[in-house]
Amino acid sequence: MRSLLFAPANHPRRVEKALASAADAAILDLEDAVPEAEKLAARGALAAAAALPRRARFYVRINALSSYHGIADLPALPVNLDGIVIPKCESAAEIGQVAAYAPKTDLLPIIETARGLAAAVEIARASPQIRRLAFGALDFALDLGLSPGRDEAELTPYRAQLVLASRLADREPPIDSPSPDFRDLDTLKLACLRVRRMGFQGKLCIHPDQIAVVQDAFSPTEEEVAEATRIVAAAEAAERQGQGAVQLDGRMIDAPVVTRAKRMLAGR
Repeated sequence: MRSLLFAPANHPRRVEKALASAADAAILDLEDAVPEAEKLAARGALAAAAALPRRARFYVRINALSSYHGIADLPALPVNLDGIVIPKCESAAEIGQVAAYAPKTDLLPIIETARGLAAAVEIARASPQIRRLAFGALDFALDLGLSPGRDEAELTPYRAQLVLASRLADREPPIDSPSPDFRDLDTLKLACLRVRRMGFQGKLCIHPDQIAVVQDAFSPTEEEVAEATRIVAAAEAAERQGQGAVQLDGRMIDAPVVTRAKRMLAGR
C-alpha cells in the first residue's frame, strides 16, 4: 500500500477516475472534501460508485464518529468495500462501532490528534481488521498548535511515535499524510523519501499527478535491489560453508542487514 488517492464522493467523474487509477487504493471521501450541504448526496452516491469497474482498491473515508454525519455514514457503506478510513480516531471504541457494520473489511484509522497518538497502540490492536495506521499531519499540527515548516521537521517526533506504535501493535508500517501542494512534485518526492527512511510504507494522495511520484519513492531502486540480492547471496554462501559471519566487499554484514535485504526482495 504505497499510494492511496482521495476523491470527493460527490464528484462522479473524479470518483470514476480514482477507481481506475494506478493508485493502490482509491478513497472516496465523505469527510473533508465534501461541504456540509453535499454530505447527504455524497453518501447516496456510494452505491453507484460501488458498481463501477475499478483497478484500485475501493475505500471510503467516513466522517468523524464524533459527528452526526459519521454515524449516519455507516449504514450507507457498500458491502463490496475493500476498506474504511476512520478519520480523527481517538479510541478503540470507535473501531468497534465501524467493525460492527463491516466485520470483514479492512479498517484504516487516521491518527490526527494528540489523544489519537496517545492511544495509537490500543487503536491498532482493537481489531484484526486493522492492518496499518495513517497519519494526518494538518489536523495533528492544528491540535497541538504547531506551525510546521516546509520540511515538517516539527512533526518528526510524532511520526516516529506512530511507527513505533505500529510495531508494538504488530501492524504494518503506517501511511503518511498527503502533501497539500500537488503541483510541487519535487518536494513531494523528498517528503516521501524522508518518511520512507523513518519507517512509513506509503502516502496519501490528493491528486492523480502525485501517484507516480509516491509509487516510485516507496519502491526500491534498481541499485537497492541489486545490493540486496548480493547481500542475500553472500549470506547463503556463508551458510553453505558453515560460516556465521558474512563478508561482502571487505565489510561484515550483520544479521539485521541480511534480514532487511530479504524483506526488500520479498516485498518489491
